[in-house]
Amino acid sequence: MRDDNFSDLPDWNDDLDPDEEGESWKPNPTKEACKKLYLQWSSVMTMLNGCLKINNEEKAEDTWIDSIQSILLADAFQVAVKIRSSETGGIYVIRMENAGIIRKSAQSVQSSMLLLMGEGIVEKEYGDIIRNEIEIFKELFRQWVNTFEKDEFTDEWGLFV
Repeated sequence: MRDDNFSDLPDWNDDLDPDEEGESWKPNPTKEACKKLYLQWSSVMTMLNGCLKINNEEKAEDTWIDSIQSILLADAFQVAVKIRSSETGGIYVIRMENAGIIRKSAQSVQSSMLLLMGEGIVEKEYGDIIRNEIEIFKELFRQWVNTFEKDEFTDEWGLFV
């Protein structure tokens, strides 16, 4: 991680999957879409961290606000973790499960921004910028999910069949 990494996320590392050894020359649309998705979320995290840092410096301590911000950041970090872990092994069921968690967590971040804006905790301009970046993320998410290919592994729970 670089010193100027304000997203608090590790850099994308194309060399994390040892199972792909000897396969790196092949085009992988899912991995490429996943990388774009991760980099977009890194931008969201940078803006979110900046917005919350400004908020924390300007506002008095309030446990309710602190709780909302903690939940928001937990959801935001969950998105990044699930994006990255979805490509480890490349199993369809894991990708689908992670995609569901990513969608839920990103929606939570987006709606939490509305709450913070509505309460006057985050300025509308900052909140709107972050929400717009999540809209860009949402389009990249759709592109990523459309690259998934069903494999031979089965979902024991019967959800992703």
